Amino acid sequence: MQLTVLVDNNTFIDRYFLGEPGLSFHIATNEKNILFDAGYSDAFIRNASRIGIDLLKLDSLVLSHSHMDHSWGLAPLFQLFSEAIIEGLGSPKPEFIAHPDVFCSRTADGLPEIGSFLTEATINNFCSVQLSKDPLWITDDIVFLGEIPRKNDFENLDPMGKVRTSEGIDDCFVKEDSAMAYRTGEGLVIITGCSHAGICNIIAHAREVCGEERILDVIGGFHLLDPKPEQVQGTLDYFSKLNAQRIFACHCTDLASKIKLSSVANLCEAGVGLRLDY
Repeated sequence: MQLTVLVDNNTFIDRYFLGEPGLSFHIATNEKNILFDAGYSDAFIRNASRIGIDLLKLDSLVLSHSHMDHSWGLAPLFQLFSEAIIEGLGSPKPEFIAHPDVFCSRTADGLPEIGSFLTEATINNFCSVQLSKDPLWITDDIVFLGEIPRKNDFENLDPMGKVRTSEGIDDCFVKEDSAMAYRTGEGLVIITGCSHAGICNIIAHAREVCGEERILDVIGGFHLLDPKPEQVQGTLDYFSKLNAQRIFACHCTDLASKIKLSSVANLCEAGVGLRLDY
């Protein structure tokens, strides 16, 4: 498997890519090309072009959750698909994988919408939609983790705005938030979006789903942005015992949290252009 960071808040020095407050990874195996999240804009498309990744060859499109910094790039992606059809370059129709709540409307901080602009019906025009709360295996070794059980008492402590469901408007704890895991001979690679479900909850669930305790890498957002002290301490305690070979905390992880994580784990630099081979 090869994982390439197409969008992150940071870019590598002397690598001329676009960064934005968002996240998008391209994952390539012998079986499938997978896009994990689509960032906020068309930045991931422009970066993919510079790196030489053809997004018209996508087999799967996985959305960790619907927040704007992960889903709003879908519109320019589908524009790219449409232009490809017009120019006779093919008619891509990847599978779209996400939690069933991914299309619920969400508001926060006075913004009328922070979730997906696109409806299930619209996405179904461009993709074959698969929504699942249960783990869903994309290949023999890559799994979409579905709804993450929230078992510890230090993560996901506060709601993030409001969510509108068929039952009405309620506090939003981003129950849709999910992640992926990849099985290697050396342990699991955990791939996260924002980790609203809690990075430790996600890792624990991935271990259970995959039947593997060893952790090779963890890459993605850790949702440690001005976190509460109990969340910081709980996370540090968890990672001090995890024995992950490497962690790549990016996107929604602030500098203070990265510095603290580096004291208990092998924290490596992440940014647009990072390419990891397994």
